Amino acid sequence: MSDVVLAQSTPVTTEPRLTRHILIGAVLVLIMVLLFAPLIAVFAEALAKGWMASVGSLASPDARSAIRLTLTVAAIAVPLNAVFGVAAAWAITKFDFRGKAFLITLIDLPFSVSPVVAGLCLVLLCGANSSLGAWLIAHDVKIVFAFPGIVLATMFVTFPFVARELIPVMVEQGRAEEEAALTLGASGWRAFFTVTLPNVRWALLYGVLLCNARAMGEFGAVAVISGKIRGETTTMPIMIEMLYNEYLSVAAFSLAAVLAFLALVTLTLKSLLEWRHADLLAATRRH
Repeated sequence: MSDVVLAQSTPVTTEPRLTRHILIGAVLVLIMVLLFAPLIAVFAEALAKGWMASVGSLASPDARSAIRLTLTVAAIAVPLNAVFGVAAAWAITKFDFRGKAFLITLIDLPFSVSPVVAGLCLVLLCGANSSLGAWLIAHDVKIVFAFPGIVLATMFVTFPFVARELIPVMVEQGRAEEEAALTLGASGWRAFFTVTLPNVRWALLYGVLLCNARAMGEFGAVAVISGKIRGETTTMPIMIEMLYNEYLSVAAFSLAAVLAFLALVTLTLKSLLEWRHADLLAATRRH
């Protein structure tokens, strides 16, 4: 008991209190400069000419089209990546098969490849100069400079997020519960829906939120494959760049403020999930 009390009373670090306060203050100042100052500047520039000018710029057909396209792409890419991520994580952690390391490498590939390179690869693969692209054009299927290409590019750059959040959780949980369910007569699907999925629901939601944030903010891959056709293939990040290059600062920063607001909502939901997961984990350990 005395050892426990001694361990609790022993300071974690040996630096003087003044040094710790200086370091903490420097970190806080750096966070303010790098994170909060740009965020405040975005909203200030958006409202530089008043609420009416900002709202009016968002009501333009191009802005509404960019917002609608961004939300539509995210609504398609995120659920598909959630399904693929769950399937990949389940296969990697619950089964032993040849090529598992290669599958893990493929999942991490979007992290190591530049989004611009990913978009260029899709253009080369599905463009008019490739055999696949020629076949698609002959059958009146548009991928490059069209909505399907934007969805494919977004899915590629956001694919790892769900799987990478689920794999460590599933590895830590092991296979004992699933094997027990199968021993009691449950089918594979029943074991998945009643045992595996409930155990990883918080990690799944966390991965989905990260995937959604990345999908809405993707620029490089989408900029290459979309062709930047105003009102048709311009997502919010691309439209912000186009408006800023045309010196339409209020319109650009107003659209950026909408994108920043969506990011803040995602960050808030992420923090709530982390807090909820920590409380549940603490309650489980107490019992």
